[in-house]
Amino acid sequence: MSGEPSELAVVVGATGAFGQHIVARLCDRGLGVVAVSRTAAVLDALLVRHPQVRACVADIAADEAVAQIAASVDRPVRMVVHGPGVAVAGGIASAPAAAVVDAVNIKVGGMLRLVRAVELRLVRGSRLVAIGGHYGLEPTAYAAAAGIANAALGNLMRQLSLAHGAAGVTAHLIAPGPADTERLHRVAADRAVLRGITVEDVMAQMRAESSIGAFTTPAQVAWAVALLLDPEADAMTGSTFMLDAGRRRGLP
Repeated sequence: MSGEPSELAVVVGATGAFGQHIVARLCDRGLGVVAVSRTAAVLDALLVRHPQVRACVADIAADEAVAQIAASVDRPVRMVVHGPGVAVAGGIASAPAAAVVDAVNIKVGGMLRLVRAVELRLVRGSRLVAIGGHYGLEPTAYAAAAGIANAALGNLMRQLSLAHGAAGVTAHLIAPGPADTERLHRVAADRAVLRGITVEDVMAQMRAESSIGAFTTPAQVAWAVALLLDPEADAMTGSTFMLDAGRRRGLP
């Protein structure tokens, strides 16, 4: 339709702490946004703030999401952003195996479903973006599901960069450090139980793990997503964009 953006971004996890900031940034960059969530009510709340956004109710953990998302896409897709949350399942010594499997399905299976839903709409310069996390690269004993799923996600994004590169489509993993969100407080609560200390003590220790004594913010994650729209970001395909506020100790 006349006046509508000529290209789309499809954002899975659009109503989460990161997703809301990402949607706003991509709208500011002039893209039409298809916001994907399992729940219509939370999408309605997002559309109140961004009435130009198109809602798509779909469960990215199920194969039916492929057709549901594809039906919401009617023009070239400049970017997909896969950022769903996974359950806080506890540490590796106690996390249910089913919770770890579910996390991998949501993160890895979900990204595959998202790409397959839009692959006929991808164009040269399109970006495939997944939001992973610091714990996928720096394993801990207290974040089993997220750590394992995000590690697998890194492998997937490298494979997607190889599979789609000849068409000029690039793939990118963004790995934020802990962000001061409701989800982080749930992770901290699990860690506090394991260590027999308070949640406040855990949060202080996690903040101190950063070389600048800071958590990553959702706004910083949204900035990184929008930066990948620049043509120079071609050179980053297949790589991981670290936003860990100086937490990572290993090389590379």
